[in-house]
Amino acid sequence: MIKFLLVSALSLMSLGASAQTAPAADPGTVKFSVNGMVCAFCAQGIEKRLTKMPETGPLYINLAQKVVAVQPKPGRSIDIAKVKAEISEAGYDVTQAVPVAQTVAAIRAEMKAR
Repeated sequence: MIKFLLVSALSLMSLGASAQTAPAADPGTVKFSVNGMVCAFCAQGIEKRLTKMPETGPLYINLAQKVVAVQPKPGRSIDIAKVKAEISEAGYDVTQAVPVAQTVAAIRAEMKAR
């Protein structure tokens, strides 16, 4: 009985320690640098294409910074090549794609603060 209690207590302590040190889950958001976006119509065209993709969730498009941020739906991941192809087919040039450990909401807040 004492052995069981000791093992249970150690298990609970290790679970508590790992929960405290575990990093926040990476949402799989990808930030794309896009050339050629100059107006709201450009942003709308990209948004329309990307929201049709089954894996894309929240989006953020910043014309001034030339940024398109895409967060996947829960349980999904972003296929960078597919998103780049959609943006290119819409008529824009993707110059960079960087996975980031931020949500679209966090990126939006960061860009707004600039």
